[in-house]
Amino acid sequence: MFILAACSSDKESTKDQGDDLNQSTPQSGGTITIAATEEPDTLDPHKTGMNVASRITGLMGASLLTNDPETNEIKPFLADSYTVSKDGKTITLKIRQGIVFHDGTPLTAKVYKETFDRILNPETGAKVAANFIAGIKTVSAPDDQTLVIELVVPSAPFLSNLALEGYLQPLSLTAIEKQGDDYGRNPVGVGPWKFKEWVNGQSITLVRNEEYKWSQSFYENKEKAYPEKLVYKFIKDTQTMIAALDSGSVDIVNAAAKDAQRYRNNKKFEVLEIDSQGIGLFLEMNIENKILKDKNVRKAINMALNKETIIKAVLNGEGKPANGPLPPTIFGYDPNVESYGNKYNQENAIKLLESSGWSKNSTGIMEKDGEVLRFELLTDSTHKQPAQIVQAMFKEIGIDLSIQTIEAGTLMEKVSKGEYEISFLKYTYNDPDVLYILFHSSQIGGLNHARVQNAKLDALLEQGRTTIETEERKKIYAEAQKIIVEEAYWAPIYTQKEYYIVNKRVRGLKLSNSNGLLIHDSWVKQ
Repeated sequence: MFILAACSSDKESTKDQGDDLNQSTPQSGGTITIAATEEPDTLDPHKTGMNVASRITGLMGASLLTNDPETNEIKPFLADSYTVSKDGKTITLKIRQGIVFHDGTPLTAKVYKETFDRILNPETGAKVAANFIAGIKTVSAPDDQTLVIELVVPSAPFLSNLALEGYLQPLSLTAIEKQGDDYGRNPVGVGPWKFKEWVNGQSITLVRNEEYKWSQSFYENKEKAYPEKLVYKFIKDTQTMIAALDSGSVDIVNAAAKDAQRYRNNKKFEVLEIDSQGIGLFLEMNIENKILKDKNVRKAINMALNKETIIKAVLNGEGKPANGPLPPTIFGYDPNVESYGNKYNQENAIKLLESSGWSKNSTGIMEKDGEVLRFELLTDSTHKQPAQIVQAMFKEIGIDLSIQTIEAGTLMEKVSKGEYEISFLKYTYNDPDVLYILFHSSQIGGLNHARVQNAKLDALLEQGRTTIETEERKKIYAEAQKIIVEEAYWAPIYTQKEYYIVNKRVRGLKLSNSNGLLIHDSWVKQ
């Protein structure tokens, strides 16, 4: 549900489309419709933490740098070039000339300075974007084409963060000042797609930017998009979404494994798949809750989860158990977590609860001092099935779990404020620095939903983001992962693949870890 872009092991993944599909000449015109299970809370990149919002705003924007999907190299994009000082603290970028916003405002270094200033201004309330540029000391624009970023200390993930098209794209302050609070409903960017319409509860429509001619170097199409329109249609129910795919009312669906399996041999569709760059499902716990403050309870919750059973039911077996907060696809993953992770063991889970003074009452639920061991699980509509499975698993060790299903945006707001006990979420990201965003004490009120305050862990996460040497970073994050697992702040459940089912009338669509859907070469067969 929440955020972020991308990757190591970046390779495009497509099924063979056949000679006819691969050799056809791109055509101009038509509409591509993409199904989305969630509706954005806002299209202001600085005020959202939702993945769907970042994806849509990314299509309307661009970034200073970009990730090459084949090599995962950091390359210039809106910047013609960049240099990094020997001490790693000063980054100097030359902004490309001739780039304009959808409202005609020219892109300059000053505009980028204003964008970063807005992100860092506490009054903006940047939910995620501020994390990506944390550590900036100053931003200056000595001339229209030169942007100078000075960091307090060197930052290993900083250049990768500058490749985030959604959150760190330049914004037109002219448009923001003109529209005020309405900007999030009518955004202005420099990307290949322009905002046209947002129909609440139904769809967001983008139209191609006819002036666009500055695409990333890895795209074959160097100018404006081929299709005339791009529509995100909001369909919360999975079966309704699949029915829309079959009927042709949507062209692209981000599907579950069981649905993708059904379409692999369907001549009307192709299936794109790639390893996800994050944890596909985890159960987070608010450790400020008086019961969840007890590490034994948190460990028992971890041991209550039969992850293989969940994977078989939810992903048709096409996933892997997650033992820690990082997946194997992210640099810094510690393979030793597979041995020290909290494994499924109902007997040990019950013993841990009993050691904290809980015992089963006549109904089989744990009780202590007249209080029943009971939690409420917050989730969105996409996780109903795993929620019910976990509910049954909790009952087996004596925990009474109720389920409350709410809108994705409301869910993010509540867990950020600490107004929850237990919740389901997932994430994607491109660097182990995600652990800083998720567990550093400074991020309470942001994405540290568990509300962790651990001085030793804080120090490691600060060291990890300022250490440039690769092997040293690995050691730091290995230690951080061990603390997170031993303290059982989370119950990681599984990693998974990402699947997209695509109507074959849409040609040229590809998928990569670093950039998600590669849309700019795609076109519609008329």
